[in-house]
This record gives sequence, structure tokens and C-alpha cells, in this order.
Amino acid sequence: MAVILLPQRRAHRRIGLVLGAGGVLGAAWTAGALLALQDRLDIALGDADVLVGTSSGSVLAATLRCGVNPAEIVAHQRGGGLVALPGLEAMDRDSGSRPPLPRFGFGSARLLASTARAPHLVHPWVAASALLPPGRASHQSLSLLVDALLGQTGAATSWPDRPTWIVAVDYDVGRRVVFGRTGSPLASLPDAVVASCSIPGWYEPKTIGDRRYVDGGVRSGTSVGLLSKVALDDVYVLAPMASFEMDRPRHPAARAERIVRKWLTRALSAEIAKVTATGARVHTLTPGPDDLAAIGMNVMDHARRREVLETSLATSADRLAAVLRRTAA
Repeated sequence: MAVILLPQRRAHRRIGLVLGAGGVLGAAWTAGALLALQDRLDIALGDADVLVGTSSGSVLAATLRCGVNPAEIVAHQRGGGLVALPGLEAMDRDSGSRPPLPRFGFGSARLLASTARAPHLVHPWVAASALLPPGRASHQSLSLLVDALLGQTGAATSWPDRPTWIVAVDYDVGRRVVFGRTGSPLASLPDAVVASCSIPGWYEPKTIGDRRYVDGGVRSGTSVGLLSKVALDDVYVLAPMASFEMDRPRHPAARAERIVRKWLTRALSAEIAKVTATGARVHTLTPGPDDLAAIGMNVMDHARRREVLETSLATSADRLAAVLRRTAA
């Protein structure tokens, strides 16, 4: 298997940063975790050698690559900062806390046909997403946000100059697509981020060229396994949909959510094992019991954003310190 050798810009450890899916509240938790991580590193997070973003993590990955630092991201999550950029209120209006009434039919009849022909080639979660009805919500405000971020950089291209991988899923064949990686379909950064955030059954699939794309989190919450093909020294993973330390809620729906988290955490651990097998050290931060209590059962409930952010700011530094001690040992 070929390993991607990154250009050595300067004498430093080669760093990968992976920002996982998690909806509105996952983004709020990640913002707090990013601030804690930035305090621990001697380089700007936006200068990581490789940045991988999935769903809400793709928004934050694009934001970092466009020169916005974690403190500014936190200020934006609080409703301020980032002058001349769209606020979060517009994106909240686009999505709502519940999905709009969907259209009739299956989300992707072509994907169902592809699965029937070759079920071993389609990930089970991806195949299941084809059964969801077509979504109605759009990401117009999100596209404007990423476009404004690019405008602030003054860059002449529509993609950052450092390796920035935005993960989505081709909704017709079920294949994971990594925008920004060599050999992948061409897309602008705003289009790629919208594709990565298009939750099946909630949002309309994003059409790029002649293909339709949906949320990369359908395939993997982080896609950290992609970095097993990259020569890196340290990989930092922020995974809001996984949890290595969970609470014990009483509400049946919350218990069901924790079961799903356990599945996602096991899948994450398997991907991490692939990366550590290359010799890289993987440092993974996930929400703890206090964070889970703040997040609740609906990761799209923007009314809880501030509570989740402030909880993450209070918990992430200590949890990250514990993670770094374990990986150092």
C-alpha cells in the first residue's frame, strides 16, 4: 500500500488533525476542545500538515485553514467575533432543530440498486441511508460562510494550499469521497463542505458535477483511518460522536443514544489501530459524562449550543491532558 509522503516545510513533527462529525452541538463541543488543544501545541492548528474534516468537522477544518484561530471560533459560537462573516443564526434557521417534513420516496434508489448488485462493496450504514426519504433543508447560509472565509484569505484558488481533506459520500454508488485529496473529484471548498454536511433525510444531497453527495459521517464519524496512508508523527482526533467514558442516563432515548455511541466508538478504535500501526501516535479526545449531559439526545438542538460550548471549555483541558499522558506513556 502506497504511503503519502508530505513535503517537509520545516523541522517539526508531522501533525495530522482530524475533526469528526457531530451536528450543531458536536461543533460547539469541538470548538472548546480546539481551544484546549491549541494551548498544548506550539504551531497554529490551521498549519497542521493534514487536516481531515467530516460533516460539522469539515466546517471547522475549513475555518482553521482559512486562518481563523480557535479563540475566534469560540467567539463565533458565542454569537460574536468574525466580523463580516455570517452568524450562526442564519444556519440555524436553514436547518432547524428538527428535520423538515421530508419528500416521499427513497433518498437514493440508485444506491439501493448498487447495494443489491454488490452488497459487500457498500458500507451497511451507507446502504441504510439510501432508505431515508429525500431531505428538504438546504445549506445556503453555510455555503456563504465558507465562501466568506475564503474571501478573507485573499487566495486566488477555491481550495487551501495545504492538504485539507473534506469527507463526503457519493449518494448513488455509496463510495466515500475525500475532496481535496489527489485523484478525488474537483470541488470548491464551499461545495465540498456543504456535501460533507448534507445529512440524508434532513438536507438535500449536494450536487457537484453530475454526482450527488451526502454527509461523510454516514460512512465514518471521523475517517481517521484515511491517515494510515500518510507518513505522520502525531495525529490529534476530536470525535464528538464517540465517547470513551460515558454516563448512565435513565431516559430510554438517552440510553439508546449511548448504545449508538458505543458502536461509533468501537468503529473509531478500529480506525485508530490502523494509524497507530504506521508508528504514528494518535491522541483522541471525546466528550465525557458532563459533556454528554449537556449535549442531550439531539445533536442538532442549537438552543443547547452555549451550554455545550461552556461545558467543553470547562472539561476539555483536563481530559486532553489525561489523553496526552496516556499516549506519551
